Amino acid sequence: MAKKSTAKKATMKPGKGKTWTDKVNDPTKTYVVKKLEKDFADMPAGAKMLIATPKIIDDYVRQIPKGKSGSLAAMRKDLAVEYGAEYTCPVTSGIFLRIVSEAAHEQIEKGTPISKVTPFWRVVDEKSPLNKKLSFGSGFVVQQRKREGLIKS
Repeated sequence: MAKKSTAKKATMKPGKGKTWTDKVNDPTKTYVVKKLEKDFADMPAGAKMLIATPKIIDDYVRQIPKGKSGSLAAMRKDLAVEYGAEYTCPVTSGIFLRIVSEAAHEQIEKGTPISKVTPFWRVVDEKSPLNKKLSFGSGFVVQQRKREGLIKS
């Protein structure tokens, strides 16, 4: 019989000396379009895949108007087209969306008006697995989506 793991679930942190905002704005990070050598996730071998950056994800989310919502899938498709790829990496897209979300909340906690931060709640919905992983809890996303009429009370 297999032993149950007693390891605690790892929490994502911005890293030594870096804030979440630093990670979004890191000028050393650049996007890559690569040809897949083998099937990966929902992408076939030979396809061109974009590996974006947190800043690219941040810029995309900032373009979603108040009261409108998007999805991770739509964002991946849009970015692939914009950067000359067929797909956008689902793994890094999710990680970078988390970084963008944590950075926005970090900025709010430092006093930045909510109207000036990246409105990640327009992509991260209340049922998203990502919403459950955010360090500040899932209630914030629900509250913001209600305020913008994205969830009916």
